[in-house]
Amino acid sequence: MHAASYDQLDDHELLRLHVAGNPDTFGFLVKRHRDRMWAVAIRTLGEPEEAADALQEAFISAFRRADSFRGDAKVTTWLHRIVVNACLDRIRRRQVRQADPLPEDEDRAAELAGPAEDDPAEVRERRIDVLNALKQINPDQRSALVLVDMEGYSIEEAAAILGCAPGTVKSRCARGRARLLPLLRHWQTTRGGSDLPEKTAAETVGTE
Repeated sequence: MHAASYDQLDDHELLRLHVAGNPDTFGFLVKRHRDRMWAVAIRTLGEPEEAADALQEAFISAFRRADSFRGDAKVTTWLHRIVVNACLDRIRRRQVRQADPLPEDEDRAAELAGPAEDDPAEVRERRIDVLNALKQINPDQRSALVLVDMEGYSIEEAAAILGCAPGTVKSRCARGRARLLPLLRHWQTTRGGSDLPEKTAAETVGTE
């Protein structure tokens, strides 16, 4: 099959061909979804180097475990689950630090924290504030907020990715929002005194 033809195949077919021994199709699958998987990793971990390592681990795991995919869910759901688990594993292994530095690659982190707006300096500052605020909440709450409030997944889709009940996702989101709100309250006054979105403080990234 000519390489250009792979773009016409859906995710399930690309994965099936990979399992059957095709040496190219997994690379096309990664290329198709890498940006969104990176966004989940950087928002969950908050540090570009950590996110890159977690993403690499996740893709290696997916490459090796592709034959375990049952086909009863979207390939993207399966990939997201592997990426989120890789991120949570790194969080659990990471030693507690007294003070976390800001991400070295701030431009990349800011770019993936949300779309561009009118004031680039303010947007960058706000996005980095959100990334650092996310690092201060429970990892399970963080992953739920990233998927639902920042990536736009439904509660049911996030539950499938995280491997838990929809009610658990709702609870984690509610508790995470309650933790984030005071951490990001200062953005109220910088936006002309308007209230933060009722749904979540995390939505101060890329929704205004």
